[in-house]
Amino acid sequence: MTELTYYYSAHSAYAYLGSTRLMQICKDHGLTLVHRPIPLSPVVEAQGSLPFRARTQGHVDYFFGREIERWAEWRNVPVVPFRPTYHDADYTLASGMILALGDRGEQVDAMAHALLEAHWRDDADLSDVATLRTVAARLGHDPDALLRTAQSDQVTAQYSANAQAALAAPVMGSPTYVLRDEVFYGQDRLEMLEYAISHPFRPSTWRNPDVDA
Repeated sequence: MTELTYYYSAHSAYAYLGSTRLMQICKDHGLTLVHRPIPLSPVVEAQGSLPFRARTQGHVDYFFGREIERWAEWRNVPVVPFRPTYHDADYTLASGMILALGDRGEQVDAMAHALLEAHWRDDADLSDVATLRTVAARLGHDPDALLRTAQSDQVTAQYSANAQAALAAPVMGSPTYVLRDEVFYGQDRLEMLEYAISHPFRPSTWRNPDVDA
């Protein structure tokens, strides 16, 4: 079965906007979705992007305001106005809850979607342990056991490994999908990704003149 590697942050607006469509594409085409939650800011900054706090207000208003509104309407996905209240919190534990279930399978798919939905639809604080317990219990898990695993050395190591793999991919932001070594950045590439499942794009002829000179 073909694998689709999915790099994303547990609090990413655009991962949320594309989540339902992504799951449907995988179901329709028999793809195995491999989850790689990542610490977003360190990854995008290492790739040369500005830290989020350093971006202009115009950039923030467009990409993290108006574009989210339009894509939410286009995908028929409900979102809170502008951005969640606790969007700048620490999402390491939420990411760990996903990783505690493994990197693929229905339970992992459901957890990833539930966390994104809770944050962007319900304005939930994903850094709050009580909130995470509620999400876990709603999905039928033992919250305390899952949270213990989420904080284990094994999960911590996997989270770090995901970040390194994202840098090598390379991942420029969340979400990023990798199909047969072809990188598709952004949920607005999902239709292009679906096309590529059965119609792989021609190999790139691009060469960087600064590198290849």
